[in-house]
Amino acid sequence: MQHRRLGRTDLDVSLICLGTMTYGQQNTEAEGHQQMDYALDRGINFFDTAEMYSVPPKPATYGRTEEIIGTWFAARKNRDAVILATKAVGPGERFRHVRDGNPKLDRPHLTQAVEDSLTRLRTDYIDLYQLHWPERSVNSFGQLGYTHVEDEETTPIAETLTVLGALVKAGKIRYVGLSNETPWGMMTFARIAGETGLPRIASVQNPYNLLNRSFEVGAAEVAIREDMGLLAYSPLAGGYLSGKYLDGRKPVDARMTLFPDNFSRYSNDSAQAAIVEYVGIARDHGLDPAQMALAFINTRRFLTANIIGATTMAQLKTNIDSVQVVLSDAVIEAIEGVHKRHSNPGP
Repeated sequence: MQHRRLGRTDLDVSLICLGTMTYGQQNTEAEGHQQMDYALDRGINFFDTAEMYSVPPKPATYGRTEEIIGTWFAARKNRDAVILATKAVGPGERFRHVRDGNPKLDRPHLTQAVEDSLTRLRTDYIDLYQLHWPERSVNSFGQLGYTHVEDEETTPIAETLTVLGALVKAGKIRYVGLSNETPWGMMTFARIAGETGLPRIASVQNPYNLLNRSFEVGAAEVAIREDMGLLAYSPLAGGYLSGKYLDGRKPVDARMTLFPDNFSRYSNDSAQAAIVEYVGIARDHGLDPAQMALAFINTRRFLTANIIGATTMAQLKTNIDSVQVVLSDAVIEAIEGVHKRHSNPGP
């Protein structure tokens, strides 16, 4: 397993990060424990979760994934073997069940969020604490165009960073990260940290896959120059890039079969046309389509870690094995050709 430095911290994280958002809904507690055991045995030392998981989010499963990780830590007595990342939710109609029903990135909410996550995770520290999405309105979750909202009342970034700094000083969290963030947000956090001595942002967790390479426009340069590497989520575009949903197939217990509204941005005609071409490239070169899609991400200069997820052990093994896949120049050239014809069809 390859490792890369997390920002300017002293942590080296595995190139493959274990995503856990299926635990507690698609995967049972026992299955989650089995996945974590296997990942650790394969050299993966980086696990990612969030207070809102499992996914799709709903009140009945809020915090359940963190609880399953917590029972694994309690049973295995191996907390120090894992670099653990989790996230705090921001505002949104779907999260009226969180705290006072209007979660924000201010002192009361972040302090409570951290304490609750620590309890569920059965640990006394979080290695990387991330803001799951900005409190302000941004173009994320399927949007490419930005629409400005005038006079929007949000927690100032300096205030949010001050709270996170206090949590670092208290030993509750070690480092801070962003998620679903824009280049402006990344640079603003970096500027304020530099001016005030508050914690630097170590990473940004944004979507990145063959159907959505929008991170390359602006954010990639920030990630490299500011040592704020990408933690790429949805690297298989919700499983679409494996090819398993082509021709209208609906595999039993698959995410898009169970939750068809999730990641619907990858089901449009342009995205489907691109998927057909990407799967064709893989098959023409004797590659597994999922491994090819993951291996492409692993080549990116701005990447710190590639967050994989799986509902079966077979999927998990295939995804982890992508670190051994080396893409030829011919494959890369073919991928770039498809990208030019179908640029970011699934943002």
